[in-house]
Amino acid sequence: MLETSVRVLRVLSLLQQRREWAGAELAQRLGVTTRTVRNDVDRLRRLGYQVDAATGPGGGYRLGPGSALPPLVLDDDEAVAVAVGLRAAAAGSVAGIEEASLRALTKLERTLPKRLRPQVDALKNATVTAAGGGPAVDPNTLTQLAAAAHKHERLRFVYDAHSGEASERDVEPHTLVYTGRRWYLLAWDTNRRDWRTFRADRITLLPPNGPVQRFVPREPPGGDAAAHVLQGVVDAPYRYRARIRFAAPATVIAERANPTSSRITALATDACMMATGTDSLFDLVTYLARFDVPFTVEQPPELREFLRTLAARYHAASSS
Repeated sequence: MLETSVRVLRVLSLLQQRREWAGAELAQRLGVTTRTVRNDVDRLRRLGYQVDAATGPGGGYRLGPGSALPPLVLDDDEAVAVAVGLRAAAAGSVAGIEEASLRALTKLERTLPKRLRPQVDALKNATVTAAGGGPAVDPNTLTQLAAAAHKHERLRFVYDAHSGEASERDVEPHTLVYTGRRWYLLAWDTNRRDWRTFRADRITLLPPNGPVQRFVPREPPGGDAAAHVLQGVVDAPYRYRARIRFAAPATVIAERANPTSSRITALATDACMMATGTDSLFDLVTYLARFDVPFTVEQPPELREFLRTLAARYHAASSS
């Protein structure tokens, strides 16, 4: 039979793995009686865990949310995953959580078993963030957006559009999508009667008008919220819309392209078209240079003229 302290941790671990356990199931998994399980549950409650119990044929034990945050029990894979996630969060795009993430990571690494430290150290030493440095988002805003989407509650907020115009929106939030640089909210706009994608860093939440209004969630466009958001980001109202034909397979270009700003279409086995947009021709030329593949500008004409200007400038520089 397991030692009492070890067994209590096993009970906690099992309760964290599944929504509800029957007392008999826990007893069978631990090789003890149901009375011992009840005693172990009482010990967990004294340690600060809220463990709810229901009697009867359909009864069982369920780990509920407590007022405090007791220690979690993580298996090896979970501990490594949390450490990696905290390190990524420390360099992420949610405002104000960098320091908290580093503190949590420090605490976790101090308590990791020796057998796990080489894995975490290897990941730490062999990786570097290449995040694009997108705008930071208030974590409270993200939390409220996520909670409203999860509970199917309508939201009101002021949205600052790309043009600088602010407007009040009433929406049914569906999904938060993170592209690696920015957070986006996909929502059904109740006034415009259509799906809209909102940058989270441009949202200022407003208090609800009256009681909270719930809604029945709709199917996202195409059945894929993330794909719809990425499509909208590529087709955003940039100053310049570009179509670039590459003399290379679509798979080669797709590997080097930013999926949040480019859409690749295969034209032949050795040719493809990229649709993208920008507010700066110089930034677009810098982006195209990274592909190191022959290309032809189909539009806009301003990009062709800008390339001719650059070509003359660089040719003069190489001749001096």
